Amino acid sequence: MGFKVVVDDMLCEGNAMCLDVAPDVFDLSDDDVAIVLQEELSEDRRAEVEQAVQYCPKQALSITAITDEEK
Repeated sequence: MGFKVVVDDMLCEGNAMCLDVAPDVFDLSDDDVAIVLQEELSEDRRAEVEQAVQYCPKQALSITAITDEEK
């Protein structure tokens, strides 16, 4: 089962630390807010994405499980 990353755009300041760790997962919008490029991520990406979440200075990123209803 996969997981997804959620960005709290009220907390994100566009520091782009997540892009440094996982540039194929994150990008910045025109408003300098992190966006997630992939709706669902596989478990083999978890360690990398968890590192990006930990590096976020504003704690604007979180990881959630994909539910059966979301598939």
